[in-house]
Amino acid sequence: MRYADIILPVPLQGTFTYAVPDGMAVQVGMRVLVGFGRSKTYIGIVDRMHDTTPQGYEVKDIQAVMDTLPVVNQAQLQLWHWISDYYLSPIGDVYKAALPAGLKAEDGYRPKTEVYIRLTEQYRHVTALHIALNVLSRAKKQLEAFTAYLELSGWDRVEDGVQPEEVTREELMNVSGASAETIKQLEKRQLLETYEVEVGRLNHGGEYHPELVKPLSAAQQEAYNAILMSMLKHRVTLLHGVTSSGKTEIYIQLIQRALERKEQVLFLMPEIALTVQMMQRLLRVFGNRLGIYHSRYSDAERVEIWQKQLSDNPYDIILGARSAVFLPFQRLGLIIIDEEHETSYKQQDPAPRYHARSAAIIMAQQTKGGNEPRVLLGTATPSMESYYNAKTGKYGLVELTERYQGIEMPEIQVVDTADLSRRKMMAGPFSPLLLTRVREALERGEQAILFQNRRGFAPMIECRQCGWVPHCQHCDVSLTLHRQMQQLTCHYCGYTYRVPTECPCCGSTDLRTRGYGTEKIEEQVHEVFPDARVARMDLDTTRTRNAYERIISDFSAGRTNILIGTQMISKGLDFDRVSVVGIIGCDSMLNFPDFRAYEHAFMMMSQVSGRAGRKNRRGLVILQTKNPQVPVVQQVVRNDYGALYRDLIAERQAFRYPPYYRLVYVFLKHRQDQTVQTAAIEMGARLRQLFADRVLGPDKPAVAKVKQQNIRKLMLKLELGIDMKRVRQCLLMVQQQMTADKRYSSLQVYYDVDPL
Repeated sequence: MRYADIILPVPLQGTFTYAVPDGMAVQVGMRVLVGFGRSKTYIGIVDRMHDTTPQGYEVKDIQAVMDTLPVVNQAQLQLWHWISDYYLSPIGDVYKAALPAGLKAEDGYRPKTEVYIRLTEQYRHVTALHIALNVLSRAKKQLEAFTAYLELSGWDRVEDGVQPEEVTREELMNVSGASAETIKQLEKRQLLETYEVEVGRLNHGGEYHPELVKPLSAAQQEAYNAILMSMLKHRVTLLHGVTSSGKTEIYIQLIQRALERKEQVLFLMPEIALTVQMMQRLLRVFGNRLGIYHSRYSDAERVEIWQKQLSDNPYDIILGARSAVFLPFQRLGLIIIDEEHETSYKQQDPAPRYHARSAAIIMAQQTKGGNEPRVLLGTATPSMESYYNAKTGKYGLVELTERYQGIEMPEIQVVDTADLSRRKMMAGPFSPLLLTRVREALERGEQAILFQNRRGFAPMIECRQCGWVPHCQHCDVSLTLHRQMQQLTCHYCGYTYRVPTECPCCGSTDLRTRGYGTEKIEEQVHEVFPDARVARMDLDTTRTRNAYERIISDFSAGRTNILIGTQMISKGLDFDRVSVVGIIGCDSMLNFPDFRAYEHAFMMMSQVSGRAGRKNRRGLVILQTKNPQVPVVQQVVRNDYGALYRDLIAERQAFRYPPYYRLVYVFLKHRQDQTVQTAAIEMGARLRQLFADRVLGPDKPAVAKVKQQNIRKLMLKLELGIDMKRVRQCLLMVQQQMTADKRYSSLQVYYDVDPL
């Protein structure tokens, strides 16, 4: 008999062995249909073929083979196993994360459609539009939604023969705040109509134009040559280049070189928003040799890209976010990880909690013989670990200290908001200096970016009489007000609540908002600058796939002149007209209870500051803070990453943190708070018997209850060089001991290795 070890999409350790019926053609990497338990069936991936008969149970047969050729290659399976072992995650969870849903379902995949909206034919000319606006004059919500559609589609600026832009129904509702019922009323009036479009098409357009690769400046050429020299000695090279130094042009040169060598390139970016601009730049040069892959694309498209990468004519370049690391490659030669410091490369929930940067480096290191891929990490603000690896010789290091075309680094002016508040000089969240500089920029026809790393209207509402604050019923957090949607939302479980009209504790109607989110910033900007064209870019305004593209395109083209946003606007976006950047409040970042708080704050402030600056004018950054003397603020002002690194690396060594130690967080979850507390104390004691003082805790995390589950955390600080295989065995052994106890039968235990 032949047997196959199968990876199933279930959160259980290990693989499952099935018998291969006579005459069935099965290979490693193929999808097979198997029964599991009494009645379930799953699509599994063949991990290993062998002839060793399993003992102790009756082996089931594979029911059917889904493929004629493998859909997962040997290199991918090797990477899956590494992720499973290193991040202490069942390999079934890795499989679920890696494959598009359409490859995991018995009925394959169906093309996803999205509902779009447009004017009905009788209203597609100016005269009819005026009639429509008159008809809606007494229906305020419908008028707002209709006007928002005209602005989004560009009907207010469409010339003869120019087609309006397509608008999804979801985007219209998102931007206008209109309900589904309001849109239906506009359809009933026959002003708007809906139509469906299949979402997700492969990139078939555009020719390859190597002649469009721009020549490098002297500084860029020097860095490019240094990278090539470094790649002869190191698998991984760190390119530390200041913001706007032209790292992208160096990437393009390296990609061009890889294509000439018949190699494939994986280009990772941390945010989907960033792929919009980068995609446009790469498409101009590489045309249909470029494929795009990330989670906002439809499942149908991701399946098609996966299958194309297995074909005889794969994309030579894949540009994508975190999940692109799982795609099949046949001749991978170069991996570029842009903005390598970014925390969004780390998967948080659900498992596997992998870091795409680490996975990509391992993927390169696992390639043996022949062409061995090289990895380039690019950033203006390296992570502590990457910079340490570069300074100690594990990685190559190339520095690029000049901005492209001689653009100066921005001037950063620090504003003490605590002092201004005492003197009652703040206009809401804005200092007088920030308002003055934004106004001057608008008068010159320039643009401004306002950064506030908190979405929603306000972080909370509070009763002014008794201090009551609404909290989520399922999570241990206060609710965020989203005024446009007229609801309170939990940013952990997504549950929404009606905004109360009075305090349930004392009956007072004096409920006030506390703090500022991007939505409130936007409202106040409209009040201060009524003639400004304002856009907001955060999770709430970018829920649809094309929302990113529209916001970035409008700002790039000057159709909007103030952009308000969260951290997604801080990374790698290039806008020629931005002369002023306002950092509304950095104190929440500085005061966050985490050993990486200063590192992350420096990165975010430096990155958003880098958006300021034009070819003929030095950019200006207004950094508002209540703590202007904090060292990291002054390091941002001086753009002194070296000082930050020296300060933090000494602290990390003294207090046993990365890069000198490896961290593993052990999380325990249970519906009963007392049960999880008892379990955490007991598990901590068991782990201390094995790891001694390397174990800290248990304690409550900052958010100690999510979705009705109470949480405790244990921390392991492990010195470099410790046998991680043995560590994993010990952790899993203790976990099994805990869950074998009847008291803890419904206890959940999971791990976060190398947490951010």
